[in-house]
Parts: sequence; structure tokens; C-alpha cells
Amino acid sequence: MDSKQWLMNVLLETGFHYENGHVVATKTELVHLLIEEGKITKMTPQSTKIEADVPKQDANGLLALPSFVEKHCHLDKTLLGDKWTANIPAPSIFDRFEIEKERLPQLEVPMEERASILINTMLKSGVTHIRTHVDLYPEVGLNYLETIKKALARYEGKLTHEIVAFPQHGLLRTNASEIVKEALTKGATLVGGVDPASVDGDMEKSVKELFNLANLTNSGIDLHLHDRGEVGLTTIKEVARLTVEYQLQGRVAISHAFALADMVGEEAKEIMLMLAEAKVAIISSVPLGDRVPPLPTLDEHQVEVAIGCDNIYDSWSPFGNGDILERLGRFAQRFNYVTEQKLATSLKFITNGVTPLNEQGEQVWPAIGMDANMVLVSASCSAEAVARRSERHATIFKGNIVAGCLSTKGEETR
Repeated sequence: MDSKQWLMNVLLETGFHYENGHVVATKTELVHLLIEEGKITKMTPQSTKIEADVPKQDANGLLALPSFVEKHCHLDKTLLGDKWTANIPAPSIFDRFEIEKERLPQLEVPMEERASILINTMLKSGVTHIRTHVDLYPEVGLNYLETIKKALARYEGKLTHEIVAFPQHGLLRTNASEIVKEALTKGATLVGGVDPASVDGDMEKSVKELFNLANLTNSGIDLHLHDRGEVGLTTIKEVARLTVEYQLQGRVAISHAFALADMVGEEAKEIMLMLAEAKVAIISSVPLGDRVPPLPTLDEHQVEVAIGCDNIYDSWSPFGNGDILERLGRFAQRFNYVTEQKLATSLKFITNGVTPLNEQGEQVWPAIGMDANMVLVSASCSAEAVARRSERHATIFKGNIVAGCLSTKGEETR
């Protein structure tokens, strides 16, 4: 795209329509957006005459939403592009480690290509930021990290990313501290870990080492935590406590956090308060069954919540299509988000908290000066897009179409 251009006939949400004190619909307006150097510099009603000599793209009435964030994936694990194969049964997580470790090097399609297929899928779904975990263990060293960096480099200028240095087979169990530190000097940006109690065998020592590594490298943390019950809840409390002690508020996340589904009564209130005060985020793939944390309750208690697809056809699960909006729709169904306002506000779980309207129905996105990062969808409003998993026509990153197409003077731009 040109450094200055108009994006014409964009449908934006402007407010809620109320009946008897309840939101029953969303108000919208067609506008033209002026984009300069990747930022929105002007918004004008559709009826306004605009400069004839400035390049134009026509959104043809498509709804603009903030572009999406994929907060939890594993680009190194996906089997996309390779021949179909279902999962091999594994009696334990340790057996699964070994199956995957043996399987990945044997695939016909190289990892860089498989990762690129998944990145393309995400771009088409509306994603412009990816947080990926990348495995580190003695047999592969930094090889997977270097491969995923190459795959992501293909998309420079199309999206942004974070890489979690992930010692999946155990931080302590595989003596991975040194390789994690090295990874954090070579492109990784967060420290990862998994099940400090059940995988590493020493919860307190493992979590402490996680925070020591983050402190040494000035990095954030994203911990996989599958442990249930009191073991998992005790781990969550320790993470929250150390987040405050190490002054890492806002830089720590717990992925999965299945144990939060087990908290009750006063302990639940205590844990949610600890998480909120420490600004520890909870990232969920909204699994089926009883493992999903009470995400709406966490949100109501000011705990940051985000949704990610996680497994997208890999050695851990044959399911998943890489569509984060579809995953948000699953969340809405699971937690009975069926009203206009609830569906609309749920969008924040896949946009780093950004929604077109705030809870009072005031337009807060887009605004002048913001990056022109958006996805154009066939929907009348955010609520419909979430509920119906509406078709995405174009993903725009800093003013550039990075997936899909729009018309320019009767032609398609890809």
C-alpha cells in the first residue's frame, strides 16, 4: 500500500441501542479512514468528499474490528502440511514427550514450512500478533528456535511476535536453565516452563528458578500449568507471590491453569485477588470438559484473561484449525455469552483488551493516531462476528493488506 491512502466505506461501531435498560443492538456508521505511514490520521463520514489524487481502497461496507492476537501457540509442533496422522496413545505426559521428540524429525515437510502454513492460516483469520512457545531440550538445543525465527522472518512487516523459551521436558528435569538463558539472548523474549510439581518434581525450586531466569534476563514469564487441585492452586499462589517479589507485575502469565476450575469459596476469592494485584494473566484455550478455568469470573475480578488456540493439529491433538475467532466463539458458547453486549465485550479476549466500544457503549476504537491494524469482516457488529464466526475478507497491519483482498478501482489487491 501507499504511505498515504484512504480506506473507504468502512463500517464502524458507534454505540449501543438500548431498550428497557438492556443493550439490544449495536449502532454503526460508514466512514472513510485516512491512513498515513501505517497510522489512522483522519476519520470522516461516508458523505464527505475526499481528495481525488490520494490512492483509495474500498472496504465496501465491511465491518472493521481490531486485529486479533494469538496468545498461545506452538509453531514448532504443528503437523500442518504433512500427511494426515492421528495421535498415538500415550499413558503419561512423559510418554507424550518421547513420542513427539521421535516424531517431529521424521516428518517429510520441514518445520519451517509447516510453521509458515500455520502463520498464513492465522493471518487469514485476522491475527497480527503471535505468541509462540518453542521447545528447548538437550537433543535439539536451539535448532527449533532458529527454525521458527526463520519462519517468522518471512512475515516481517506483516505481524509482530513473541517467542517463549519453552523447556517442555522440564526446567529442572532436563537441567535447561543454561539453554533457556542462551535462547533469551538469541530471539526468545519470555521464559517458559511446565508443571513445576508434576514434571520437575519440586514446585518451589522450579518456580524460583523460573523467576531467577526472568530476573537475570529482564524477561517476562509464561508458564504452562496443567496440575489440578491443591497442587496446581499452590503453584498459582507461589507464582503470584513471586511476581510481586520480583516486581514483574504485568509481565507474567499462566497458560491453561486448570486448577482454577477447582477453587471454591474463600480460597477462590483469595487467589483471584492475588492474581489481580500481581497482574498475572491467565491464558486459556477453552478446552472442552471440566478443565477450563472460570474465565468470566476471573475477568469480573480484574484478572487479565486471554484466549489462544494452543494445539493446532500436532502430536498432542489432531484437532484445531488455527482460527482464533472460532475459539472465541467456543468461549462464548461455553460461558453462555448470548447477549449483544456480552458477545461484543468478549472480543477483548483475543485483541489484548481492545474493543470498538467500551462498556458504556462509547466508541474507543479506532482513534486518531492508532496503528491501522484491523480485520474486515462480513458482519453487522462485533456480536455477530463472534457468534457467527463471520468471514474475514482482509487483514490489515499498519495500513497494509497482509491477508485477503479489497477492491481498488475495480481491481482486487492481494
